[in-house]
Amino acid sequence: MAHPRRARTIADVDPRPVPPPPPVIEHCYRHPDVETGVHCTRCGRPICTDCMYPAPVGHQCPECVKEQRQEFHRPAQRPTASIGRGLTLTYLILLLLAGMYVVEVAVGGPGSLVGGPTTSMLVRLGANVGLFPQSRGEIVGVATGEWWRLFSAMFLHAGLLHIAFNSYALYIVGGVVEQELGRWRFAVLYAVTGFCASVASYAIGSPIIPSVGASGAIFGLFGVFFAYNYQRRHLAFYAARMRSMGTLIVINLVITFTIRGIDWRGHVGGLTTGIIGGLAIDGFGRRTSRTQVFVATMVALAVLAVAVTVWRTAVIRSQFPEVFG
Repeated sequence: MAHPRRARTIADVDPRPVPPPPPVIEHCYRHPDVETGVHCTRCGRPICTDCMYPAPVGHQCPECVKEQRQEFHRPAQRPTASIGRGLTLTYLILLLLAGMYVVEVAVGGPGSLVGGPTTSMLVRLGANVGLFPQSRGEIVGVATGEWWRLFSAMFLHAGLLHIAFNSYALYIVGGVVEQELGRWRFAVLYAVTGFCASVASYAIGSPIIPSVGASGAIFGLFGVFFAYNYQRRHLAFYAARMRSMGTLIVINLVITFTIRGIDWRGHVGGLTTGIIGGLAIDGFGRRTSRTQVFVATMVALAVLAVAVTVWRTAVIRSQFPEVFG
């Protein structure tokens, strides 16, 4: 015979609190026999009092502190940034820009010193343009197979003020980025971001309006510097540099979109690829992985830019059948 069950009442509940679960005992990663409940705020390793280094928030382990010190002092430990005594890639690019402007003035005549050569002359020298008719009836441009214009346009300028502003910006940010990242990373970043900036201008802009200038690559360096310091913003030194570069980027973007005649497509394209490249510098943590991730990212950006160029060329050719028929 089944007996009815009595419902539980408050009086039947044990008034004593449930004891908390026993704490998880961890040991210092450097001293396995020492128990601890403190973790490195950067990597999460358990650390004992002998391994604690004060940080802006919590404590850090010796490995993280050593790595940050190496990053902080890296500019003073990079003699490889020089090609010769006192000559860096940044200075070499500045000399190349100045030399190309001398060529522009020599070809365009004395009157082109301030205002730069004519549009037709810039196209002859290598301006970035999809299609452009020359005086002899010849059609030139990237869409005709002259892909080298996507690089040559980075070293041409449309006037004295144009090259002066770009040279000053490159002198300021280029030297810092080259010292911070080293010569080969700087060279790859400058070339890839400048190329992607030219492709962005070619892909989005009018196919018959030429574009010149190093500003696409310079905006790329802006993005690299911002992203590189953003990854280290937990340190006051890098956080301050990130804020300064962020302000500079905003000011230059305002100028880009408010003054007529500036190729905003190249600026935004260079800035975007620069940010991606800057974020890829640190990889996934291991030193070997960092280099692999950085190289893979740069190759992927270049391949994507080539694919966009192929697509844009096909579109232009379909829009002008009388030229390519």
